[in-house]
Formats: sequence, C-alpha cells, structure tokens
Amino acid sequence: MKKALFNRSLITYVTGSLLITVIIGLVLSQFIENNWILLAMLLLQYIFFLLMLLYIFNKYIKPIDEAIHSVNQLLKGNYRSRVHISSPGQIGELGQQINALARSLSELSIQEQMHSEQLSTVIENIDSGLVLVDDKGYIHLVNRKFLSIFGKQTKDYVGYIYYEVLRQKEIQETVQDTFLYEKSMKHSLIKENDTDQRHLEIVGAPIFNERHLLKGAVIMFYDVTEFKKLELMRKDFVANVSHELKTPITAIKGFAETLLDRGHEADTSEYFLNIIYDESVRIQALVEDLLMLSTLEHETFQLQLATFHLKDAIDDILPSIKDHAAKNKVSLHADIPHNLLITADQEKIKQVIINLLTNAINYTPIDGEVNLTVEDKREQVVIYIQDTGIGISSEHLPRIFERFYRVDKARSRHTGGTGLGLAIVKHIVETHKGTIDVDSKENEGTTFSIYLSKHSQ
Repeated sequence: MKKALFNRSLITYVTGSLLITVIIGLVLSQFIENNWILLAMLLLQYIFFLLMLLYIFNKYIKPIDEAIHSVNQLLKGNYRSRVHISSPGQIGELGQQINALARSLSELSIQEQMHSEQLSTVIENIDSGLVLVDDKGYIHLVNRKFLSIFGKQTKDYVGYIYYEVLRQKEIQETVQDTFLYEKSMKHSLIKENDTDQRHLEIVGAPIFNERHLLKGAVIMFYDVTEFKKLELMRKDFVANVSHELKTPITAIKGFAETLLDRGHEADTSEYFLNIIYDESVRIQALVEDLLMLSTLEHETFQLQLATFHLKDAIDDILPSIKDHAAKNKVSLHADIPHNLLITADQEKIKQVIINLLTNAINYTPIDGEVNLTVEDKREQVVIYIQDTGIGISSEHLPRIFERFYRVDKARSRHTGGTGLGLAIVKHIVETHKGTIDVDSKENEGTTFSIYLSKHSQ
C-alpha cells in the first residue's frame, strides 16, 4: 500500500484534493446557505490541502523517488549517480548513505578496472602462450603469444571447446590429464611450420575455487626452441671436439709407439716425426681457436679500441696472404681507400680479414680470383671478400657460422681448418656491433660482406 501511495504522480494528488473539496462542498451546501461563504471556505480548504500536499511531496515522496532512481542507476553500473537531498532526519541520512555507497562502488569499479587492465597487459605481454579453459572445456581466453604460435584470431578459439580448435594430441592430453588428476601436468610438442619447427613445452595447471572445487585450467605454452638448439649445439660441440682431437692424438700415439720400436732408418724416423709435428700443430690451432672463442664469449671481454687507417692495417697482413694465394695459384686483388680511419680493435679486425681471405683462397680452384674491396659509406665501412671458388649451396648457408660446421669436411681438414674460423669471425664482428652477410652460389663463388661502424664503442 505504501509503495502504491508513493508511486503516484503529483497531478494525481492534486486531482484527488480537488475531488475531496467538491465532495465537502456538496455536504456543506446543505448547511450553509450563503454560497460566497461556502466558496471561500472551500477555496481556503483546497489551498490548505495543496500546501500540505506540496510539503509532504517535497519532504518525503520526492526524496524517496530520487533515492530510488539513484539506486536503480547504481544497479545499472552508473556509479557517478548521486542523490541531492537536503532534508534533515532519516531521509537525509538515507541520501548520504546512498551517496557514500555510490562513491565506494565507484572506487571499487576504478580499482577493478585498473586491476583488470594490469592483468590483461601482463597476460598479453608474457613471453609464453596462455589458454584459459573452464570446467566444461570451453576456452575463455587466449593471449597474443599463443596466437603468434598457432595463428588465427581470438574469435577462432574463444567460445569453443578446446578439442574442437586445438587438434594436437599433446595439447588435448595435457588438458585431459590436468582435469583428471587435478594437478599440474606437462607434455612436449613439436610444431612444424613452413620454414622451421618449434619445440613447445605444454604445462597445464588446475584452477580451484574457495571450496577447492575444480573450476577450470590454465594451459601454458613455453617456446623452448632456442634451448633445444643450444642443447644440440652443446652435444655437437662436445662430439666435434672429441672427434677433432681423437684423429691427431691417435696419429701421434701410433707414430710415437712406432718410433719407440728401435731399428728404423733415419728417413723413416724423420717422416714419422714430421707427421707428429703436423698433428701437434693441428691440435695447437684447435686449442687456440677454442680459447679465442671462449675469450670472445666471456662477459668480461673488452675490445682494445684504437683509431687507425684501415689500409695500413690490411697492408700489414697482405704479404703473407698473397704468398699463400701464390702457392695455391690464385690471384688476389685488394682495393682499399686511402686515409680511411676506423675506430676498432685492430688485431681482431686483422684476424677477421685473414680468416676470410684464407678460406676464400683455400676454396678457390687454380687460376681463380679473390678480391678484397673496402667501401667508405659515411658512418659505416663495408668490407667485401669475393672469390670465384666452389661456392656454398643454399642448404648449408644458414649454418656456416656454427662451430665445427664444415661444408666440405674432407677438404677443410686437408687445408688445416679447425671448423671454428667463421664462428670466430662472426663473434668478432658482432662484438664490434657490426653485421656479416654471405651470398653464394655453387660453382660460381662466394661473397662475404662485413658492415662495421667507423666509431665502435
């Protein structure tokens, strides 16, 4: 009844007062003969009703109506809504409490929005793929990293049951095991792409509510491709070092045992000693290259920077390189600008050029050419080493800077190579904040391009 009373509009009460006044007038007309007196009394009585009605409406009905409207706005999420009630007493206190509630809800909404944005930022920017699955198997969330791994868009995953859109057996087993055993589960997945493959580690973690009931699971995808590559490189490194050392050590041991058996002629002994010497030189070169790589990769390594004329530095090493080229019947040409100053580690730059020129000569057939060209490009120096040698096939190009990787294993060992030269070259160039590129075609030749800043820091 109270609700019906306060829900009426003001015009309704005005009309009702007028109707009551008319009824009273009809009753009083039986007792009062003077119509003017009766009319005056009814007018005063109607004005009194209107004043009382206006007072009650402004003090009680209107504030309550405003409070109801404000509460409805809060329920709709409009936390900026406020009640403007100046009435004293409980109605005024009600308005203040509603306003206090609105302020609290507004603050909570702002905090919740901030936390939501922070959480969304973290989820979107973590370096691992993430999928949120509810207790019925529906996907509710996928992050940016997941999309970069598996492709497609968010709409292609969210709202679907996981096994409808994630077809990989390993992913489905991770989700199933996580729900079945209600604990973190782990699986591995190799995802094949058009150009390469990715090694992924899938970890599923269950989500529980406050009553420890399973409500869903978070599935994380860690890209461990680089770790797998490093592990493979480590295994290859150990195997290659063992293999590289085994051959010369076996030769040294065998010929030394032969020499220990007396009765050999002087010529034979000298032949054996020469072999032992050559193999020991090979071991020494291998150990020196390994130490060089270790030094370059050490975090405390620092370049010995100095400003020098690049032509003078290259001229220091060219005589021995030209002698080596002449022995191999290969033409060597150098074109280096005069007065080209560069700030770098002079000895390391010399080593880069020596390694690349030696390789170019070793892999260039008789009557071939090797050209060393230096270009001055404002703040950068570009060194080109070009040969007309046997070239490198496209399948080998991505790996030629790996340790011990040889395109032609037999010829590389025959020329005394350790398989570490190009790895050392790459490390030296990158330590100078430079880059090195290679362009090659089989039976046509190879060109190495080194880009260095004139002012290394």
